[in-house]
Amino acid sequence: MKMVKSILPKALIIFLIFSVMCGILYTGVVTGLAQLLFPAKANGSIIVVDGKKYGCELLGQQYTDDAHMWGRIMNIDVSTYKDEDGRTLLYASPSNLSPASEEYEELVAERVDKLRAANPAMDETAIPVDLVTCSGSGLDPHISPAAAEYQAARIADAREITVNEVRAVIDQCTSGRFLGIFGEETVNVLKVNLILDGILEK
Repeated sequence: MKMVKSILPKALIIFLIFSVMCGILYTGVVTGLAQLLFPAKANGSIIVVDGKKYGCELLGQQYTDDAHMWGRIMNIDVSTYKDEDGRTLLYASPSNLSPASEEYEELVAERVDKLRAANPAMDETAIPVDLVTCSGSGLDPHISPAAAEYQAARIADAREITVNEVRAVIDQCTSGRFLGIFGEETVNVLKVNLILDGILEK
């Protein structure tokens, strides 16, 4: 009993010291450095133009009209949840369907039909797989350069601009491999559409 009484105060002191070090000092320093060195990323990579927020460059938005670039399939639920102020909350998820299932095959076939109808200039050109599949998060903002190129003619026609102008925007929004060797080149769909709309500068 005496040993417990002698150890308990020391344990509490150690607990308080580490709580302050790890819970306050460490997090404060890391947060402060993040705000100092890369504030935009630390605050959510939000795209803000003239004080208006247009979304996060790390989260996709759904576009399905001819004048905009389409991203990956998104599984979005806005019908179920609302916050305490009555605003609709958005939830997204991967498809969770087996690639061998009939439902998955039907969904892919439906998407292929939509892409063929929207992009007649591409005729029988193979559709890049990322345009007919869902990402792991369900909100991936990126597609491959091939998927972007597949849509260039449609966008140019809808906006009455040249395909080369569309390609220039795609090139501007293309990120290379990490350190030049890891991953693949990707195109940020939201940035492409914001530049096409004249919201972001070329």
